[in-house]
Amino acid sequence: MVHKKKIVLDPQIFNDQEYGGISRYYVEIFSRVKRNSKDFEVIVPALYSKNVYLAESDLNNSKSASFGRYINFLNKIGISVRKKIKKRNRSFALKIIGSNDFDLFIPTYFDPYFLNLIGEKPFVLTVYDMIHELFPSNFPDDTTTVKNKLLLMEKATKIIAVSNNTKKDILRLYPHLDASKIEVIYHGNSIEIYPDEPIDLPSKYLLYVGSREHYKNFTFLTEAIEETLKSQDDLVLLCAGGGVFKEKEKEFLKRKGLTDKVFQLPFKEKHLGKIYQNAIAFIFPSVYEGFGIPVLEAMACGCPIILTDNSSFPEVAGEAGIFFKLNDKADLRNKIEMVLADPDLRKIHTEKGLERIKKFSWDEASASCIRVYNEAIALTHGKI
Repeated sequence: MVHKKKIVLDPQIFNDQEYGGISRYYVEIFSRVKRNSKDFEVIVPALYSKNVYLAESDLNNSKSASFGRYINFLNKIGISVRKKIKKRNRSFALKIIGSNDFDLFIPTYFDPYFLNLIGEKPFVLTVYDMIHELFPSNFPDDTTTVKNKLLLMEKATKIIAVSNNTKKDILRLYPHLDASKIEVIYHGNSIEIYPDEPIDLPSKYLLYVGSREHYKNFTFLTEAIEETLKSQDDLVLLCAGGGVFKEKEKEFLKRKGLTDKVFQLPFKEKHLGKIYQNAIAFIFPSVYEGFGIPVLEAMACGCPIILTDNSSFPEVAGEAGIFFKLNDKADLRNKIEMVLADPDLRKIHTEKGLERIKKFSWDEASASCIRVYNEAIALTHGKI
């Protein structure tokens, strides 16, 4: 009987995210590791989790039905359950780590709680971006992420960076780290279009997706596009996700006279493909992203992309992107008006995006991760 190497995928991110790009990344990768690799057994010590991707995967250990009823009961009587879930899952993870009966550990975020128990066992850390390091003023209440991430990067057997730009930023900020242990592995695309899922959408809209905070540059976008929106009666800016507008956002839009031109749309995940597909263009004005999953989503759905010429964007979007100069409102407005006025330009970039998306595959990402995991185990055993 062939001995399977045991990978422990720790529960950090599944404790904190119900949805989210990081938890989706691990489910996409490790579902494929479990299905496609004869060498590995995947252990996920998340006894309890509300994470949707984990619940729908073949990695799920969660007692979801009975625990879901328990959570609903506690919520109704006003008792917070997040800390209880985290404590229960961490205890289970520490028990497995303490048993020493595994070959590789995968921390899913940057809490170093496992370091005292892991001993000489290898671990592989994925770094998604360097946002906390580059924009510390955006996280005034977070006093641990930067310190913990550096500690884990220093001690990790291998590091996976999600883009060449992220690897470059890691080494620029921390030149003492060993560049040879950092591997670049791109994300894949998860989005699908469900034609039978009904959703009410505006007839003509530009699209913004996700959080509108800080470095995401949403206020900059709104100011850049203000006159364009006002000049076309049927054109609106649709903000998909990111939560309902806060009072300060409502006040800003009212002051600009854009209350009837900028809308926030909550959506089910099955609707997102259609939202991209029907947009004139997707605009991504963010100052910085480690990778930029929405870029893949837009390309996969045949939606032209207008985005900054900064951080990972040129690397990910390539020739499919329509780029504007970072923080240049006039250049952004010019690019938007070009796209609005020229259906042929939209078609060209749609086709380039549909071709470009073929470079990003979860199957390929998983195969590359398996190679890195094997290398990490071999390094620890002195075989490399």
